[in-house]
Amino acid sequence: MPRLEPVHHTFLNAYDSQLRTSSEMLRVSSIGRHGSLWFAVFPGGHGFVTYESLEGADADEISELVDAALAHFGARSDVTDVEWKTRAHDVAPGLHEILVSRGFVPEEPESIMIGEAALLAQEVRVPAGVEIRQVRDEAEILAMEEMLGGVFADQGWRTRAEATLAEWSAGSDTGLWIALVDDDIVSAGRLEPVADTDFAGLWGGATLPHWRGRGIYRALTARRARSALLQGKRFLNADCTEFSRPILERSGLIKVSTTTPYLRPQPST
Repeated sequence: MPRLEPVHHTFLNAYDSQLRTSSEMLRVSSIGRHGSLWFAVFPGGHGFVTYESLEGADADEISELVDAALAHFGARSDVTDVEWKTRAHDVAPGLHEILVSRGFVPEEPESIMIGEAALLAQEVRVPAGVEIRQVRDEAEILAMEEMLGGVFADQGWRTRAEATLAEWSAGSDTGLWIALVDDDIVSAGRLEPVADTDFAGLWGGATLPHWRGRGIYRALTARRARSALLQGKRFLNADCTEFSRPILERSGLIKVSTTTPYLRPQPST
């Protein structure tokens, strides 16, 4: 692994020690363990495998861990697919080849982005008439999710909207932030504080195409950063595509590694 600059090293150490394993188990319907592995099943039947480290395991031992994960999820009729989450900075001999040989398919890598909330909590000018704030009611949540569904071409946005509404009604501490022009939502993003850590996550961010390039998303990030500081959080983190990475870099986040999900549909019985 290449030598890291001090700030990258600090961020990556904080990520590995605080944002892996138990911190990834939010909203899961069940949790299991096998050695260094953590298993989770999310509502809807999505299986998930993570771990803090595989360092010290050789290829044969990693192969046994992969088989143990498949046996765990194979015994469950409610699991529709399994995701094994990898990180580029991990030491895991032969993991890619082992996963592929077991039917996993790698998705596109995403950048792991981290930044100091205090440095991101700056004033960013936006065009006149743009209002940035948190959602106030269910109608705004539905409008936010519909906008995001359109940007991401997500035909299942209504299902996601129902889950967001349920969390919001139950008093979730996730902040739902929107940018409005004449009461129309033109940009949105979530802030998810991670309990018992120094982190809050920036997720689900998007801006309508004809409103991009005007500083709106940067301003939305800055407002979320100030909110994170008020909640006692030092760091902001996000996993993002190459399309979003430059936007987050301009906001002050740094790429510290990449993460690649490997997906495997459960065989039909």
